Order: sequence, then structure tokens, then C-alpha cells
Amino acid sequence: MEETPHRVPIEPEIDLHTFRPSELGELLPEYFRECRIEGIHRVRVIHGKGTGALREGVHALLRRLPEVTEFHYPAGEGSGGWGATWVALAPFDEATSR
Repeated sequence: MEETPHRVPIEPEIDLHTFRPSELGELLPEYFRECRIEGIHRVRVIHGKGTGALREGVHALLRRLPEVTEFHYPAGEGSGGWGATWVALAPFDEATSR
């Protein structure tokens, strides 16, 4: 008996601790696309403090993505501080979005 696929709800935050930096190029644009479709335009990206390699990869990607209107690092007290970044996303436009 085949199971019906279960759609995981999109939340306004993504924790990248379990992902490798090489996975960000596919992961974040797809996550942002789904957020925008759901009307979520402000998300918190949790990259951790660590060595800063993951954070630097995230920020480099954010600078290149046209759907990212701005981002703020550090996220602030109570929002993850140096271990997270707030990201503002443009509204979803089906005609211009991939």
C-alpha cells in the first residue's frame, strides 16, 4: 500500500546545523521559494556560531539571491544573536519566479 506524501509545513525559520555548506546553494533558494509562496517574507536562518564558515557561506549566497531584499546579522538578543541572521524576502510573483 502506497502512502500519500506528507507535506511538511514551512516555518519562518530554518536551522542549518544538520546541513553541509555545499548543500546551501539548492536548499536556501528552495526554502525561500516555499516561504514566499506561503506568504512568509521574514525568516530566521540559524547557522550557528562555530568557525563562521557556514555563516559566511550563507551571507555570500544571500547577497546573490534576487528574492532576498535585505538581511540583518546578528539576529539580535533572543533571536539567536551571532548564530542567526534575519532575512527579508520579496513577495512571490508567479510570473517572474522560477
